[in-house]
Amino acid sequence: MAQVNSPNDPLVGSSVRTASLASIKPQAVYDGGLGGKEIRLRIANGGAGQSGLVGAWADAFIKYCHGQGIDPFKVGWYLGDTTESLGFLAAGQVDIAVTYNKAAEEQAVKAKAAPTRKYGFRDHFYLVGPAADPAQLKACGDDVLAMFNRIVDQGNKDLVTPPTDREPVRFLSRFDKSATNIKESELFCKIGQVPWALAYSKWYHQYPRFPLQALKAASVLNEYTLTDRGIWLSSAQEVTSKLKIFAQGGDVDPNDPLLNPAHVLLGSKAKSEDQVIWEKFMTWVVDHDGGQKVIRDFKK
Repeated sequence: MAQVNSPNDPLVGSSVRTASLASIKPQAVYDGGLGGKEIRLRIANGGAGQSGLVGAWADAFIKYCHGQGIDPFKVGWYLGDTTESLGFLAAGQVDIAVTYNKAAEEQAVKAKAAPTRKYGFRDHFYLVGPAADPAQLKACGDDVLAMFNRIVDQGNKDLVTPPTDREPVRFLSRFDKSATNIKESELFCKIGQVPWALAYSKWYHQYPRFPLQALKAASVLNEYTLTDRGIWLSSAQEVTSKLKIFAQGGDVDPNDPLLNPAHVLLGSKAKSEDQVIWEKFMTWVVDHDGGQKVIRDFKK
């Protein structure tokens, strides 16, 4: 059972992104249907929270703890991308962060902000765009770098000679320090491009919103963007029907550039009075019959 705060409309405002650390409030609160009164575990995450996976974890974990003799309690989900979630963790605003960037996570561990880091699950990035495919990405096969290069090339050409028979090529970037923003930046850099640098490329649309809102905007505006499978499956059919998946991460190659692994980090400033709860969660979340069963059974 959950109490959910509605996210901002995808095409207006972004006040959620500028909230101070001192004022963060849970985006949703879960009680496992047991009527707990107090939040005893605080989890920060972006996409997995929006897709419902964090809530599924929370409800299952609360029920597990109740079976272990622990009085009912609540779990709070705090909305934040990878950079924000790690910031919340370091500041002691949350106990757990579920994030998607290995380098940033390793720095948090090195700085002793997160003494424990465990592999939680795999998500997969999707490169999506208008079904009409104005950049002709389908000609690139499964080469995602070639696709990014075509977006750059055709986007620049469309600025010089605006097309009259189709929409110009544009790429929507969340531009928000999220793992998705870091990944797309990495892919642009691999082809020797930095469209965000001055003077920035006008086909590069900076749209700092959370993933559900960003995907909806790309659909409305007929733009290419990078998203992930969880968000794609959680989006309304009216959003995804206007878009096409041109590349997606797989599970065969651990070095697949579109693989999106999520790690669960325990903060060094986790509430000491709730130690029994977060210690159990860090064990349960990777247990085959615990958190991993929730992952296997989770569907949209």
